[in-house]
Amino acid sequence: MRDFDENNITQSVIERFANTPDPRLKTILNSLVTHLHDFIRDVDLTFDEWQTAIKFLTRTGQQCTDTRQEFILLSDTLGVSMLVDAVNHRQRNGATQTTVLGPFFVHEAPALPLGANIAVNAEGEPLYANGVIRSTNGKPLANATVDVWQCNKDGFYDVQLSPQLNLRASFKTDQQGRFYFWSILPTSYPIPYDGPVGDLLTATNRHPYRPAHLHFMISAPEHETLVTHVFVKGDQYLDSDAVFGVKNSLIEEFKQHAPGTAPDGKQMPHSWRSFTYDFSLKAEHENLDHHP
Repeated sequence: MRDFDENNITQSVIERFANTPDPRLKTILNSLVTHLHDFIRDVDLTFDEWQTAIKFLTRTGQQCTDTRQEFILLSDTLGVSMLVDAVNHRQRNGATQTTVLGPFFVHEAPALPLGANIAVNAEGEPLYANGVIRSTNGKPLANATVDVWQCNKDGFYDVQLSPQLNLRASFKTDQQGRFYFWSILPTSYPIPYDGPVGDLLTATNRHPYRPAHLHFMISAPEHETLVTHVFVKGDQYLDSDAVFGVKNSLIEEFKQHAPGTAPDGKQMPHSWRSFTYDFSLKAEHENLDHHP
């Protein structure tokens, strides 16, 4: 076929994918072309705008390094990351809600004993974190792996500053499914905005901030791994998270305490914070999610 125009080119491109061996790939490409072409027709995209988009995507790729993934940042700020998370975690039915992994998880977090302090020489208000990991049937999960990580008081993660890991750790729950550790109060912080994604935020009059939170990745045998956050109640950015990751069920009060004895018997000479949050993991055999 020849003489392509705005009315016949979409179907012609789709027909070129007719012999795609992988049926799932064929479905994705057909839908992608359909929506992309509809978008171009809908906005009457100009040559200048098309070139601007090409340059933007080129700069996005050039910004990527081993420690920074600008395309994931773009996905986050456009709500794509949370949408993918949502369609893959429908109908939680008692399991703790999920949210984005974020760009600062590392696999080499130090394994520490329960009660350890993950803030090594990090300034900030002391924080005692604790809770219980259970299956959705209420059974405590002993020996579950609890990975935690967070930013420092200035809003930076360890990997942004140096190769030395800090403010992150991997714990194992006790026989009652409990976890507990010390850290510092996290703060709200801006996502990296010195690249093309930051330019997009500026052009659309959006701020780059995320509300204060701790990251959790929790796994146990015969259960689906949970990736989520616990957000600090009252943070000013809860309703405008730059990556759309906040859910009401993940917001917790970080209580302030006067100097005195902490739950683990530690004597606190200054004020400190604490929060308790219990997590529920979905068993692998549970058919909680469905797809239309």
